[in-house]
Amino acid sequence: MTKIDWKKMDGLIPVITQDASTNEVLMLAYMNEEALNLTTQTNIAHYFSRSKQRLWKKGESSGHLQHVKNIMIDCDNDTILLKVEQIGVACHTGRRSCFFTDYQSNETLHEIEVNTTSAYGVIDTLYHTICEKKEQDPNTSYTAKLLQGKQNSMLKKIVEEAGELTFAIKDNNQEEIIYETADLVYHCLVGLASCNISPDRVKQELAKRFGMSGIEEKNSRTEK
Repeated sequence: MTKIDWKKMDGLIPVITQDASTNEVLMLAYMNEEALNLTTQTNIAHYFSRSKQRLWKKGESSGHLQHVKNIMIDCDNDTILLKVEQIGVACHTGRRSCFFTDYQSNETLHEIEVNTTSAYGVIDTLYHTICEKKEQDPNTSYTAKLLQGKQNSMLKKIVEEAGELTFAIKDNNQEEIIYETADLVYHCLVGLASCNISPDRVKQELAKRFGMSGIEEKNSRTEK
């Protein structure tokens, strides 16, 4: 088995994933040593998500697994080529491949094949949609306007929506509470996207707190 210098790679090696039958490039991701070991042991593609900062089994939420047929490494031992049988689609957008936008024309070349909202959940889908709008025209996209504008303007919207939610709760207006909560969640996700922080990391933090009292959690932050 080829030896990879993980220190040289800062613990992560880029992986090009290709359809074993058609040779279509499906995606680019990264593996750490644990992900590569799991991939070789199970013949199911595992990666390390830099945005989620955790091990990631491809298809763990959507069921769109990648059955590994072959693992190749390049001449410098610093890039992996994964040949797979793709179940469903490779891209979180619901497209077959993550490479669907022409660089020069910005034209979308492949249509959405699968609605992935139910698989990935509304929060993750909304976050990825927000990220996709980062480089769009701020004259036609409110999200792009927030992300490309002054940071203070974006942050003021979070404070503003939080304030409106508190008044809705005070008034015990259920419809307004739901509406303002949705607005606040959206603007919080815009803030996370501006810092390239996946909401999955927030979920991980919340998961850590199960079994820990609120007082213990606050004390742990004070100690840090």
